[in-house]
Amino acid sequence: MDIGFSAEEQRFREECRDWLHSNVPDERRPLDAADALEFDKAWQRRLFDAGWAGINWPAEYGGRGFSIVQQVIWLEEYAKAKAPWIGANFVGVNHGGPTLIANATDEQKAFHLPRILKAEAIWCQGFSEPGAGSDLAGIKTRGRVEGNELVVNGSKIWTSFAHVADYQELVLRTEEGSERHSGLSWVICDMRAPGITVRPIRKMSGMTEFCEVFYDDVRIPIENVVGGLGNGWTVAMSTLSFERGTGFIADQVKQAQEVEDLIETATGNGMIEDNRIAEELAQLRAEVAAARAMTYRNISEVEKRGQPGPEASVIRVFTSELGRRIETMGVRLMGEEMLDFRYGDDDQVQDYLRGFASTIAGGSSQIQRNIIGERMLGLPRSR
Repeated sequence: MDIGFSAEEQRFREECRDWLHSNVPDERRPLDAADALEFDKAWQRRLFDAGWAGINWPAEYGGRGFSIVQQVIWLEEYAKAKAPWIGANFVGVNHGGPTLIANATDEQKAFHLPRILKAEAIWCQGFSEPGAGSDLAGIKTRGRVEGNELVVNGSKIWTSFAHVADYQELVLRTEEGSERHSGLSWVICDMRAPGITVRPIRKMSGMTEFCEVFYDDVRIPIENVVGGLGNGWTVAMSTLSFERGTGFIADQVKQAQEVEDLIETATGNGMIEDNRIAEELAQLRAEVAAARAMTYRNISEVEKRGQPGPEASVIRVFTSELGRRIETMGVRLMGEEMLDFRYGDDDQVQDYLRGFASTIAGGSSQIQRNIIGERMLGLPRSR
């Protein structure tokens, strides 16, 4: 694998850097999902209008048709510029859209993909359920086929941005009597359809981002099924491969900047003189470099196969656990200042509190290790 960049790619990096330098907003993104919605949509539309949304999406759907290497370059420069998190656009842009590109019909792509990139439609994910969090094969939400519709009943939980979303990538059981991986379907659900109730969940950070979603005889057209009835497990695995792989590249490159910021903080307040602090910061810097190497290797594989494989779980578990260690170091370096924290006052504490979900969301670290053991190492399935 060649991890160098061509002269053309270096020029592209300069182009990214110059645009971000001139366009990253000065104002801070609001913390609460509902408060941040208009900010997120305006920023995403600004990216789209300037040609920076969907770097590697097909041009016919509003992207630029560039390579995934150029997408990585963009994300690296995005993190260095400390540009705002895309927030409510995350699900649609980072794995809903890519899943549609890989699996949807031409009609589904033509309708939904441009709307995602322009922030005209916000998406959320309907995978986890009470009693079936990381175990996607254990879901019980059902869609009964009636003519040309699915009649959906059940519930989902930990659904980020459901209270502001227009559409949902919803996995449900559409085959009566099916169990585990069989009989599932991946469908596009209109979040304003009659029978849907959304209940926001306030997190310990004070923010409201997660939600419960309830379905009471919700009718979804059969034409909204992606990849065909009963093929939901395969489609969902492509969704999760994007979420666990390329969907977290931005997090990884952001972590590199965070560690350098922590080193600067520790140097400024004298805590770098503590050998334990210095050693831990050096370890974090080394682990960030290791994560970058794994990312580049994964990108090389994506270029060959078209989408991430099970190797994405290695990156997912490493990145999330590394993030927790970085966030913990951040609050340690705050010292007594952390005792004066009030909701909304400090990004460092917000990151720390928000980070408790990072090793659970998108498949817990334990689930990721099972995937690594079974699909990469050929170990027996855990029981």
